[in-house]
Amino acid sequence: MYPYISEQIHPGIITIQGMLRKIDCLRLPLASRRDVESILVRQVGQEIDRALPWQTGHGRRAAAISLLIGQAVGMTTGELHDLKLAAFLHDVGLLMLPHNLTNGVNRLDPDSYVTVQNHPRLGASLLEPFVFLREATVLIAHHHERWDGSGYPYGIRGRYIPLGSRILSIADAFDAIRIPEVSSRVARNTIALRIIQVAAGTQFDPELVDALWLFQESIPGSDPIEPTTRNCFDSQ
Repeated sequence: MYPYISEQIHPGIITIQGMLRKIDCLRLPLASRRDVESILVRQVGQEIDRALPWQTGHGRRAAAISLLIGQAVGMTTGELHDLKLAAFLHDVGLLMLPHNLTNGVNRLDPDSYVTVQNHPRLGASLLEPFVFLREATVLIAHHHERWDGSGYPYGIRGRYIPLGSRILSIADAFDAIRIPEVSSRVARNTIALRIIQVAAGTQFDPELVDALWLFQESIPGSDPIEPTTRNCFDSQ
């Protein structure tokens, strides 16, 4: 067990593990299994939303953006499926950290930020036992790596980072960009894309950023999110 895991694991983790265990036991033909896995893992993503209400819908939106990029660069059906599962679940490691670090309210000091940087590795360790998530687990472990090697948790760079992780990194960051004063979906997406483009070649794979630009009109809009003014776990 890692020393930076919260002593009091979020109760949602137990629910999520139980749901994933049931999915892992499914014995269906490949095509049917992928469809069922997608539906059920999306439901698992809703459990993550309940635990992290300040970012409700983030996994679903990250999945849509990831698939857009993945299709643009010619990923196979199987690769796209694993990418989608990874996107739905990529923040599950946050539930293994102290609540005060994951409530979307408190500003992080340097020590706390270092702790939060372990969430990709924690999430991967949680999901690793499930056979159907074998590939998705790898993508989750590396989704905060950076193209220039300055990311976390392992500091790998360039094409050594799995393609799906590079895609998920862009989708994760794109959806996290908030521009409250812009109400137009198209305008908001254009501004967010420009912010992403500034980091092409340092944080992000520049070819994947270009691919997202080509399909910007297909990017789904963000759900409206109310400003958070309290600890989101108070009502849990």
